[in-house]
Amino acid sequence: MHSELNLFLILGFALIAVASPGPATLAVSATSMSQSRKHGLILATGISTGSLVWNVSAALGLGALMAANVIFVEIFRYLGSAYLLYLAYKSLRSALKPSTAKATKIKTTSLKATYFKGLALHITNPKAILFFSALYAIGVPADASAWDLTIVVISMAVQTALVMHIYAIIFSIPKVVSVYKKLKRWFEGAFAAVFGFAGLKILLSDAI
Repeated sequence: MHSELNLFLILGFALIAVASPGPATLAVSATSMSQSRKHGLILATGISTGSLVWNVSAALGLGALMAANVIFVEIFRYLGSAYLLYLAYKSLRSALKPSTAKATKIKTTSLKATYFKGLALHITNPKAILFFSALYAIGVPADASAWDLTIVVISMAVQTALVMHIYAIIFSIPKVVSVYKKLKRWFEGAFAAVFGFAGLKILLSDAI
């Protein structure tokens, strides 16, 4: 490993970013509570896959290329914003449904659809590749070897997957699910607010 490779710094910042409450962790938590642990884990896998795509892209220098060509960032910005607003709409619609047994019955999506939902959630986030690029710029020396980059990519990928899957497990614990069922409308309202805020923030932000 290169003597100047600051792996702990990279993983430290990445852990804070990944574990902090946000659209990804919120989506995993909501899916685990409202559908099942399996669906939460699958969604976490989709998000982890999207993270790996941006992780590898940043390692290959594509983050700098995107930053130099704002049009690509803008495309992903609008896609990401639209998807988050769509999730906000779905959560809000669920929160406003009458509290009857028939109305509150959860429609479980297929595992394949759940995986691609997670992948889309992360792959349409233009800030992800720029975040990874910043981490590489801070913690990886310019003359880092291919082995150094491989270590960083694998380490961050494993860390991200662990965090996302731990969220899925925690929020699928029966007691947590029981609380969710009792306060479903409040949870869905909070999900709608967070997804909506994130979507509008991306949409209204200046070009990156």
